Amino acid sequence: MTLGAASVLGLSELEERLYRHFLRNPGTTADDVHLLLEVCPEEVGAALGRLTALAVLGEGGDGGYLPGNPELVVDTLADLRLRQLHDEMRAVTQARHLVASLRAEQERAPTPAPVVEKIENLDTIRSRIDALAFFAREEILSAEPYTALTPENIQHSRPLDLRCIRRGVRIKNVVLSKTVEDPLTFEYLRELASLGAEIRVAEEISAHILVYDRHTALTPIDPADSSRGALVANEAGLVANMVDLFEKIWSDAVDLMSFSAENEGDRLPDEEQRVLEAMCRGTKDEIGARDLGVSVRTYRRYVASILHILNAASRPQAVLLARERGWI
Repeated sequence: MTLGAASVLGLSELEERLYRHFLRNPGTTADDVHLLLEVCPEEVGAALGRLTALAVLGEGGDGGYLPGNPELVVDTLADLRLRQLHDEMRAVTQARHLVASLRAEQERAPTPAPVVEKIENLDTIRSRIDALAFFAREEILSAEPYTALTPENIQHSRPLDLRCIRRGVRIKNVVLSKTVEDPLTFEYLRELASLGAEIRVAEEISAHILVYDRHTALTPIDPADSSRGALVANEAGLVANMVDLFEKIWSDAVDLMSFSAENEGDRLPDEEQRVLEAMCRGTKDEIGARDLGVSVRTYRRYVASILHILNAASRPQAVLLARERGWI
C-alpha cells in the first residue's frame, strides 16, 4: 500500500487511509477506527464527513460505512480535480487585471525604486540574468567578450535560450571571433542561429552589454574584472545609451556563419558538406541521417544551417547557390 498516492485526486492521507480501511472492512462502523489510525476522533469525523460528501464512502446499516467502487471513485475524483485545475488555470491566465492594482501600490511608495542597482554577489547576478531572460517579451541584446563556454555554461543557458526563441523573443548576440575557434561553443551558437537567433562575430567587443526589452540593461561594474559585480539600470536614458553602444558593436560585426565560412576557406564543415551532397541527390532526411549517423532532428538542423549560410529560402535554391559557389 502506498499512502499518499491519492493526494493527486485531492484526498488527504487520513482520508485515503480511511477509504482503504473500509475497502478492507466494508460495512463496519467508525467507532474505534481512530485508535487503529492513531488520530483523534474529531479528525476522523471531519474526514468521514468529507468522504461521504464526495461519495467515496456511503452509509450502510447499523451506522456502518460502505466504500464506493474504486473505479467510480477514482473517475469521480479525477473529474472533480480536473475541473478545479481548469478553474485555477483560467484564473491564472486572467491575472493580468492585477497589474493595475499592483501598479497603484507601487505609485504609493514613498521613494522610487533605484534606476541603477549595484549587485556584487555573483549568484545574485546569475539569478537576475536568468529572471530577466525568462520574463523577456520581445528582445534580448547581448555583447559578450567571452572566448569559450563550458559544458556547464551551455547546459544552464540552453533551456532559457530555447524558451526565448520558442516564445518569439528576438535574440541578437555579438561574440568574439576567438569564440568560433572553440568547437563546443561554436556548435552551440550555430544551433541557436539555426533556430532563429541572430549571432554576429567581432574582432573586439568594447563593452559587456545585456539589454532586455530595451527597458533593463546590465553591465559589469569593472569591465576588466566582471567578478566585482554588475550594475542593473532601468533609467530610460541610460538604457538608450547602452542600446546605441550595442548597435554600434552590432553594425561592425559579421554574421556568425559568414565568418565561419570565411575562416574555413569558404567551405562548409564536413558534416554539413555531406548533408549538402545528400540534398543534391534528393536523399530523404531519414536516409541521410542514417548515413551520417545522426538523428533526423540533428540532420534537419544541419539543413537549416546550410539554408542560413547560403541565405536560401528552400532546398532547391540552396543547391543552386552551392553550385554557384563551387561547393558541389
